[in-house]
Amino acid sequence: MTRILIVEDQLDIRKLLRMTLEFDVSEIREAETGDAGWAIAMEMRPDIVLLDVMLPGKLNGLEVCRLIKAEPSLKHTKVVMISARALSEDKDAGLAQGADVYMAKPFSAVQLIDVIYRLQEPDGAAAP
Repeated sequence: MTRILIVEDQLDIRKLLRMTLEFDVSEIREAETGDAGWAIAMEMRPDIVLLDVMLPGKLNGLEVCRLIKAEPSLKHTKVVMISARALSEDKDAGLAQGADVYMAKPFSAVQLIDVIYRLQEPDGAAAP
């Protein structure tokens, strides 16, 4: 029973992510802002968070990632940063905040599913 939280401000990308995952995931919730994503993460305790970097609101994706990784009750939660920012320093910044995987947009559905499956393995390792 995998719980996934999608934190993405673009509706079309949220829909794409949901459609990619809904056949194999037990619960999917969505948020449009970093603030809402953080609040839902604390309530939902997701297994995986798909998190955009550039988000409206007080908290951006990097800040939400840092908060998730610092929260003891979310220590099991894996974070996949998904961003149009694809430079090596962007990826390094995401990984420095604790992201388990950093994926650049555009990405393929197959690539995303592969990452999700790898994160669910006992060692929780996923290639970025």
